[in-house]
Amino acid sequence: MSMSRKRTMSLKKKVVLSVVTGAMVTGGAIVTMATGNAAAPDVVCPGSTVTLSGEGGAPAASSGTFPVGTKLKVTNLDNGQSTTVAVNGPSGSCVLLNNAAFDKVREPGKNLIRRARIERVGGGDAPAGAAGAAGAAGAAGANGAAGAAGAAGVQVPPATGDVVCPGSTVTLSGEGGAPAASSGTFPVGTKLKVTNLDNGQSTTVAVNGPSGSCVLLNNAAFDKVREPGKNLIRRARIERVG
Repeated sequence: MSMSRKRTMSLKKKVVLSVVTGAMVTGGAIVTMATGNAAAPDVVCPGSTVTLSGEGGAPAASSGTFPVGTKLKVTNLDNGQSTTVAVNGPSGSCVLLNNAAFDKVREPGKNLIRRARIERVGGGDAPAGAAGAAGAAGAAGANGAAGAAGAAGVQVPPATGDVVCPGSTVTLSGEGGAPAASSGTFPVGTKLKVTNLDNGQSTTVAVNGPSGSCVLLNNAAFDKVREPGKNLIRRARIERVG
């Protein structure tokens, strides 16, 4: 066998071995090759914003899309920071982070991540109809909350518009400016009335941009309905009034 044929066979063996291990040596440089075995990240809820619930405890998330126990990785694309948390309850967003989780990915002074990547890294899909069931349960809870608030002496104003997004929570974007809202459900210009059923306070604002929630209030709007120290309204009534 000639020397050139031996070199050719030797090179072929090296290439085969390199492809099996996922890398090939070419001209002294290691070139990584996809083997087809690595699972691609399961990116979910594209375009969703991520907000702060204002709740304490160990890092955790709530979700209106995924069941309790699902693990979600949230990356703030503006600063590259990531955190992985388990869903521990329902909310009106794809993912809503509590204080400890949000602190791992926040930019100073901001309670909203507009450019986020959300990945499901553990747990399964939400069962068919889970979101609807959660919404129905939330609606029942909201109605019960209204009655309970009334019984407790809190004066809850009657609905004056089309009640929408039953069961949705309402959170704070941390953005300044005149009272306004952003929404992933309604177009710019829609007027929404938000009532905090826990204190009876209401505010009516116009949607001025998109978000990942039914309604996300800026600082000035949220201040009109907030309870001291809270950045989340769990029992809210949202009405479309214009």
